[in-house]
Amino acid sequence: MKIIKTLFRVFLFFSTIALHAQEKQDEKIKRSTEVIKEFAGLEENIPAILMRKAEGVVIIPTLINAGLAGVGGQRGRGLAMVKRADGTWSDPVFVSLTGGSVGFQFGLQATDLVLVFTKGSILTSLETGQFNFGGSAAVTAGPLGRSSSASTDTRFNAEVYSYSRSKGLFAGITINGSKLAVDARLNKAYYKNDAPASEIFSRSPSIEDQEIIALRDAVTSLY
Repeated sequence: MKIIKTLFRVFLFFSTIALHAQEKQDEKIKRSTEVIKEFAGLEENIPAILMRKAEGVVIIPTLINAGLAGVGGQRGRGLAMVKRADGTWSDPVFVSLTGGSVGFQFGLQATDLVLVFTKGSILTSLETGQFNFGGSAAVTAGPLGRSSSASTDTRFNAEVYSYSRSKGLFAGITINGSKLAVDARLNKAYYKNDAPASEIFSRSPSIEDQEIIALRDAVTSLY
């Protein structure tokens, strides 16, 4: 009887952890949707023509940047999505962005970051590994003018464009040199399987998860 009670307690313990992880992932999806909606509400933002060309996006709500005495670092968790051949957006893959830098910088900053990829293969090749910005591909500050005809003059030849909204004080911030990695643990906790990022990106998108549907709709609304 004691063994059964012990096993039941162990089951409850791990069930609680799994439920907490699920709630944490749900909150990350909700916050990512909010970030996209906030970006969409800005007068000058991501050009619609760029989003129509985009093959992938990464959304990092609250990327933390800190710097002191010439040494800095950044850390954030978010979502990656790719545009499928039929124009729909995939289910999200949980990712992390980390980096360090040396140079003139001081302060603390919380940044909502959106990265627009013109080559979706960069994300689909992630699997469970990582992608180095600046090495594999440089990040370019994205042009503004979501509804401006001037944006049509831009060729959008870069592979990755960045857009951010910052709070706090910071100088010398850049994500070149940072690493984007798949968070296999969070993906497993959310999707209840060990599917690699490439499988999540390629399979039929969820049509029942309302949080994911809202996220896809928000991204689509940008163009």
